[in-house]
Amino acid sequence: MAELIHYKGVEIHQADQIVLHDVNLTVENGQMIYLLGKVGSGKSSFMKTLYGALPIAAGETAVVLGNDMLHIRRRQLPYLRRRMGIIFQDYKLLTDRSVEDNLLFVLRATGWKNKVEMKNHVQEVLRHVNMETKAYKKPYELSGGEQQRVVIARALLNSPELILADEPTGNLDAETGKEIMDLLYSISQAGITVIMSTHNTHWPEQYPGKKWCFEGGEIKC
Repeated sequence: MAELIHYKGVEIHQADQIVLHDVNLTVENGQMIYLLGKVGSGKSSFMKTLYGALPIAAGETAVVLGNDMLHIRRRQLPYLRRRMGIIFQDYKLLTDRSVEDNLLFVLRATGWKNKVEMKNHVQEVLRHVNMETKAYKKPYELSGGEQQRVVIARALLNSPELILADEPTGNLDAETGKEIMDLLYSISQAGITVIMSTHNTHWPEQYPGKKWCFEGGEIKC
């Protein structure tokens, strides 16, 4: 299996405080990985280092999708982020645009030019998340679960090698949360690695994967 992430002896800080130390882990393609731990245990900080939103303070090795995160330059970050999909708990959708226009905006921003190809691709990813009939709607006209499906569609637009999901079911009821988990798990089974932070300890039992426990400034894999 291809190695997507390799951290050795990594130290992560927030506001000059050590959040995580001696982080040693490897991620390969097609894995489902759960980040478990209390609020403030470092889950979000760790995820931010994967796409360069938080610089790594120190470490022997920190490689993400072939990029050396210890020395990566700011201008390289957009190219790294295009190779991954990021799912936020609060959706971060543009409320003044339709679902389709939200996705077209991302395609334009990542270099797509052909309008017909763009529209066809948007319909394809919306079908994948069962939202093809809601393309004309604005985000505020959708339920929380529907908005999260749109966010997953957005994450899939550029055929990512890695999906990062920060509490993707945290604001959803149990039934809707299960629907989102069905979708994320099917993505991992199709060969795309999913790294997901969650407070729901039942998900790893229902959807098997690796568990990484964040406790006492360490990640216990």
